[in-house]
Amino acid sequence: MMAADRTVHGVPPSLSAKVVGSFAYLTVRDRLPTILTKVIDTIHRNKNKFFEEYGEEGIQAEKQTIGLLSKMRNELQTDKPVLELTDGLQDTECWNQYLQRQQKIHGDEDSVSWFKSPWLYVECYMYRRVHEALWLNPPISDYDVFNEGKTQSFFESQQAMIALCTYLEGVNKNMEELSKNQLHEHFNKLLQVSLWGNKCDLSISAGQDNSQKTSPIDSLNSLQPFILVNDSNMVWSTLLSAQRPGQSEKTAAVRVDIVLDNSGFELFTDLVLADFLISSHLANEVHFHGKSIPWFVSDVTANDFQWTIRQTTAANHKWMSKTGVQWKSHLKEGAWSYHDHPFWTTPHEFCDMEADAPDLYATLQGADLVLFKGDLNYRKLTGDREWDHAVGFDTALRGFGPAPLCSLRTLKANVQVGLQPGQGEKLGSQDPDWMTSSKYAVIQFSSSKCEQKD
Repeated sequence: MMAADRTVHGVPPSLSAKVVGSFAYLTVRDRLPTILTKVIDTIHRNKNKFFEEYGEEGIQAEKQTIGLLSKMRNELQTDKPVLELTDGLQDTECWNQYLQRQQKIHGDEDSVSWFKSPWLYVECYMYRRVHEALWLNPPISDYDVFNEGKTQSFFESQQAMIALCTYLEGVNKNMEELSKNQLHEHFNKLLQVSLWGNKCDLSISAGQDNSQKTSPIDSLNSLQPFILVNDSNMVWSTLLSAQRPGQSEKTAAVRVDIVLDNSGFELFTDLVLADFLISSHLANEVHFHGKSIPWFVSDVTANDFQWTIRQTTAANHKWMSKTGVQWKSHLKEGAWSYHDHPFWTTPHEFCDMEADAPDLYATLQGADLVLFKGDLNYRKLTGDREWDHAVGFDTALRGFGPAPLCSLRTLKANVQVGLQPGQGEKLGSQDPDWMTSSKYAVIQFSSSKCEQKD
């Protein structure tokens, strides 16, 4: 049973574009059509590439894909009902069932339209329809329309990456001599670098002089006041209490899962943190969870993950290439592993996971700590609802708790829970865009573990 089916007392409504002037409304009205236009433009610009690779068939596929995407853009802009998917993929039935449930809740098909439905649902649906348009048009089915932007983001951030690798090299070289307090300090710094991954990326690509060896580490102190909730000490305690000395290697292994968000610089910061977790023996295994299809413009796919490690290894800088070699070795030896699951590219809020993707839920239960990166994961953790800012994070999770978990998120959507009473109102009066400008961030922890069923 889906969360939306449950009438739970006190659960607020989903954020939706039906509220004219809201951030959801402006996203559906302006940002989503702009993204679709860019997707159409990218496919059109690559027409010659498709012709070179596939001949006339490639040109036909390009035309038909653009036709389907233009049709969807028109449906979106004129608030037409959401349509069933027709591509017959592994998750098609799941998507169509979700639509039918929405129609049942709202009473008729016309009510489940682009502006009247939950924002989280229609935004996810748009990316799934982009995938459908390509899939229905072989031979360009596997083309990643967002790849150009992702690779550009990586190359624009090289200076910061080099600075991080140099820092990591210094830490790793002295690892054996570090006291517990020093280890804790390095952990906090790298957790915050991973938190601000997006932020650092944007400031670095905003034309900073590349001769300046700008290190994200140097920005951390000035960013500190913008962390609205900082539960990093609870994350640290969770890692320490997971250490099981005296047990066999297999049962003593500490596992951290990282549910990834963006590729480019943010992924790089996640890999640096994961490297530190392994080399410091805070964890023995890190499992990365990415997306099985191109998603939300810059989300990490298996291809992006492998490409990033290859590029790091091939970098023309001693410490960066050494870091890349180390990452390859983590993968080869099984200390790191990459996974994807179709659930991550559905519109479901995470409190549905145990019922709708029990295999994934069971996988996460094997972790000692799960880090959820970024804004979309936060929206799904909290159901993307109109929660009061002072509502507890545990309450907003609505029973989701496969393992101790922590959200590392810069705010880019208007949902935020777990603040002190009055804190949200005060921020709103000082800075009306505080929830959507990515200026603020949270490191928000929940230890809640669901009762295990017999």
